[in-house]
Amino acid sequence: MASISMITPDPAADEARRRGLRVMRSVAVGLLAFAACVYLATLGEEGFLGYVNAGAEASMVGAIADWFAVTALFKHPLGLPIPHTALVPKRKDELGKSLEEFFSENFLQESIIRDRVGAATISARVGDWLQDPANCRRVVEELADVASIGLGKVRDDHIADLVTQAFVPRFREEPISPLLGSTLMEVLRDDLHHPMVDLALEELHRWLVDNPETFVRVLGERAPWWTPPRLNDAVTQRVHAEVVRWVADIRDDPDNRAREALDSMLGQLARDLLTDHETQERAEALKNRLLDHPQVVTTAISLWKAMRSALLESVRDREGAVRRRMLREVSSFGQQLRTEESLRARLDSAVADVTVFMVERYGAELTTVITHTIEAWDGKEAARKIELHVGRDLQFIRINGTIVGGLVGVLIHLVSELAR
Repeated sequence: MASISMITPDPAADEARRRGLRVMRSVAVGLLAFAACVYLATLGEEGFLGYVNAGAEASMVGAIADWFAVTALFKHPLGLPIPHTALVPKRKDELGKSLEEFFSENFLQESIIRDRVGAATISARVGDWLQDPANCRRVVEELADVASIGLGKVRDDHIADLVTQAFVPRFREEPISPLLGSTLMEVLRDDLHHPMVDLALEELHRWLVDNPETFVRVLGERAPWWTPPRLNDAVTQRVHAEVVRWVADIRDDPDNRAREALDSMLGQLARDLLTDHETQERAEALKNRLLDHPQVVTTAISLWKAMRSALLESVRDREGAVRRRMLREVSSFGQQLRTEESLRARLDSAVADVTVFMVERYGAELTTVITHTIEAWDGKEAARKIELHVGRDLQFIRINGTIVGGLVGVLIHLVSELAR
């Protein structure tokens, strides 16, 4: 696998770490040099200076041993290929695998995830955050922007594909007769068709009253050619007057026999749609003819354009009714989160369930990123980068080794003197 360079997101921070590492190295080396000077200055002395000499000698041993241990993590000490040194460059892949296993075993367990999500009290924090009207407006603005972008991304060909590839095939497979029959039966049972019939009769009566010439002309065009024109005019005008009166009677009388006949006809149609095979076949044939008509796609696109235009106009209007309603709903939701503990519990449980699902489904891919990324690093560069982050703290091991080594040296010298 080809090595890749490690990303340095903050060069300034790396430079600060580099300066700190140099300072601590200088302190560690300075203590070693001081111990060496004290050792040389007290070499061969007895009494108190003998204790000082022993402590300085042990300090040098401890400092050098810890320098070797710290250096061996990242490179070969003094450039010598000593076994089990330069561990990070040589074994970075094994270290990456161990880190992956550690992360998976200690962070991606269901019980741990649920505990952490529960401790985070996400819903309560969201409720508190939504108490600020500015935050509510921000949420509404973000939702409006997302909705505008989403609506703008849907093209006409998307709607055409949706209609031709999804809706039309589904409508072909789904029998229309049971749906129409059941719907019509429910409409008749609840008398929901009466207002529609009243409206249709009212509009028909108004048209007949306002357009007598059109009615007479249409009816006259269908009269026999051999009848006298004067007779045709008289008959058609009489027919018009009777039709106007008849429609008015039906409109004004809820118990008119024509209404009862209409109810009976619609009831029979509903029953036939549910039980009569021939009626069902005709309904399916009509459905297929409608679906085969090229105007279906054109109508769907036209409806979508009109709906999209209305939605975009409503969403983009900052003072419009849609924005105001969204603002009220978001504010109300925030208040509910603050006052209803059961709602918070349900939402937190849902968040935990989603998080656990995502981890169980994609956790392996997430942790594998650690191994794959570390495997792609250059070994020496990885060692330099890791040392830059932790090397300053590791220098304290050298400093402590120098000090503790000196104290142990004095103690050993004391035991030796007592034993002598």
